Amino acid sequence: MPPANIGIIGHPLGHTLSPVFQNVALRHHGIDADFTAWPVAPADLAAKVESFRAPDFIASCVTLPHKQAVIPMIDELADSAKAVGAVNWIINDGGKLIGHNTDAPGFYRALTELGGFHVAGCNAVVLGAGGAARAIVYALVNAGVRKLTIANRTLERAEALASEFAATTDSEVTAAEMTTDALSPVAPSLNLWVNTTSVGMAGGPAPDQSPIDSSLIRSGQTGYDAVYAPPETPFLRAIKDAGGTGLGGLTMLVLQGAVGFELATGKPAPVAEMFVAVDKAIGK
Repeated sequence: MPPANIGIIGHPLGHTLSPVFQNVALRHHGIDADFTAWPVAPADLAAKVESFRAPDFIASCVTLPHKQAVIPMIDELADSAKAVGAVNWIINDGGKLIGHNTDAPGFYRALTELGGFHVAGCNAVVLGAGGAARAIVYALVNAGVRKLTIANRTLERAEALASEFAATTDSEVTAAEMTTDALSPVAPSLNLWVNTTSVGMAGGPAPDQSPIDSSLIRSGQTGYDAVYAPPETPFLRAIKDAGGTGLGGLTMLVLQGAVGFELATGKPAPVAEMFVAVDKAIGK
């Protein structure tokens, strides 16, 4: 049996698809390792992270609720992890643990390579102000978004995130409440909507709803939903019904994993094979 020296930590982990596509990538390159799901309770996190310093350990993906908690337990943060304030990959570099955030490049690659979207000079709204929103805002401002509105149910959280990024970019970054009245003035000139909330998520508090009213959406706009279960959310259906282009969160999930795989192994990720494995696993 291959050694369990690469995997993913989180709590709980029953939902994770990461082993499905990561093991395909490992087999593709003949790497003798098994990508393993490690459910790790918060009380056991420090000991688990310390074990990553073992000589034969490669890397671990990090998911909820540990993305911030692991930061004081590792030695160094890559620029992306510093800017986003979260770690979703820990790479073992000769016993030195380096934290990366691949959510931002994973989102950017999904949006541009799979969605054919051009970010520079566009107008966008990001719905939500949590961890996923931080990574996506970082990706958009780095790529030259012209005007970015961060909309959240709690305006203060949106304002805090907007002011943080506005201070470090030439992009115009503002905040708004996530209501139809607040978003109506910016909606007609938008090129991109991004949902980072849990609205529309299977098993979530509002699985049959969209975070915005469909009256806000215009033909030709692109909608990205960070939610990946179900593959087509009510938000994405509303985008498509309005004549827009929709892209679901499975793309970001696989491509953040592809970036992490490349950081961990130094090998090019077989992205097409990884997507085939995920589609098969979800019965698509």
